Amino acid sequence: MISKLPRWVEYGSFILALVAGLINAIGLLGFKHQSISHLSGTATLLGTGLVNTSFLDSYYLFLILISFLIGSAISGFFLRSGSLKLGRNYSALLILEALLLIAAVYFLTGDSLYGHYLASAACGLQNALATTFSGAVVRTTHVTGIFTDLGLMFGARLRGQRFDGRKASLFMLIILGFIIGGTVGAFLFPILKFEALFIPAGICLLLALSYSVYTAKTRII
Repeated sequence: MISKLPRWVEYGSFILALVAGLINAIGLLGFKHQSISHLSGTATLLGTGLVNTSFLDSYYLFLILISFLIGSAISGFFLRSGSLKLGRNYSALLILEALLLIAAVYFLTGDSLYGHYLASAACGLQNALATTFSGAVVRTTHVTGIFTDLGLMFGARLRGQRFDGRKASLFMLIILGFIIGGTVGAFLFPILKFEALFIPAGICLLLALSYSVYTAKTRII
C-alpha cells in the first residue's frame, strides 16, 4: 500500500515532474514548437504529416518517437520491473539522463537535430522510471494518466469507496511539479535558450546523489 512507502517517493516524483515540465517547455518554445516529454502530439503530427508535410519533416518526427523508445528501453534493461524497490539503478539512470541532456545542449546550440533526439531519449528514459503501487502506475513526464487516475478516484469515492488521500496527494504533487517546471522553463528559455537544459540536467545529478546517499544510509545498496 502507498501508505507504507517512504516520503521520498513524493519528493522524487515532484522533482522529476518538474524536470519534465521544464524540458517540455523548452521543447515547445524551441524544438520546432512541439512537446518533447510525451508523444501523443508528436505521433499525431507524424500521422497528419504523412499527408500534409514533406518526407523529411515526417522522418524527423519518426526519429523523435524512436529516440523516446530507445530511452525507455535503456531503463527497461536496467530496472527489469516497474515496481518500486530501493537499491535499483535509479541513480545511474538519472546520471545518464543528465548526460543526455548535456549532450543535447551541445548539439542544439550547434543547430543540430541530434539534440532533439537526445532530449527525447532523456525523457523516455525518465518516463520509464515508473513505480507501480496501490493499483496505479505513476509516470512523471506527462500528466494525462495522472488526471485520469484522479478522476477515477473521485468517481469511486462518489460511489462510496474509500478515498486514498496519500495517493491523491502524490498525484497532485506530480501535476504541480509539471506546471512549475513549465513555468520555470518559459522563464529561462528567453534568457538561456537551449542552455536552459543544463538546469534539469543539474537537478537530475542532484537527485541521483541524494538517492545514493539515502540508500547508503538505509543499507539497501
